[in-house]
Amino acid sequence: MVRIKISSKNFKKVIRETVEVIKMGGVATVPTDTVYGLIADATNEKAVRKIFKIKKRFLKKPIPIFVKDLKMAKSLVIINKNQEKFLKKFWPGKVTVILKVKNKKFPKGIFSKDKKIGLRIPNYKLVNILLEKLNFPLTGTSANISGKPGSTKIREVLKQFENQFSTRSGGGQPDLILDAGNLKPSLLSTVIDLENLEILREGEIPKEKIFKILKQKK
Repeated sequence: MVRIKISSKNFKKVIRETVEVIKMGGVATVPTDTVYGLIADATNEKAVRKIFKIKKRFLKKPIPIFVKDLKMAKSLVIINKNQEKFLKKFWPGKVTVILKVKNKKFPKGIFSKDKKIGLRIPNYKLVNILLEKLNFPLTGTSANISGKPGSTKIREVLKQFENQFSTRSGGGQPDLILDAGNLKPSLLSTVIDLENLEILREGEIPKEKIFKILKQKK
């Protein structure tokens, strides 16, 4: 597990090294606009399975993905005009939407049994640059052991993985940790099933704001 402290002086080098790790099927812990997250190539089965082992999470509990823009999102999921208008209000930002996947083949753990995936465009320079350079979706799950909270504090993130070793039942460490220090306090993203107009997790964006945009009432 390699840890790199991010600064303005090494930012470009950090981007290059992270791109290399991801292209080789590795997993990186990175700062995001919400909490620290685990990113990997969302189309790479081995990389996705590695994340589930690190988090000790069951494959039947899908993880969301990051996309670089609305065009990429539309190539992966079915988005109607009303849904597109909604997304333009909140993306980039702290809203994850659940939508029906198209014919794109993702590994197990990315889509649910009813063929839906969660996705969002984050609003964080480092992640947005990685998405642009890699030009494929990345996993967008919080950097924590399943059952424990995601965190904006680097020390809490490191503590969860420092003494964790890979076993058949799970475990292991990210290949790379990008240390940006403690992030601004934030909740996880708000998750909404945009097919059923149902809030699955209320996070940083309150449900009242979501439904105001949708012109719906819970």
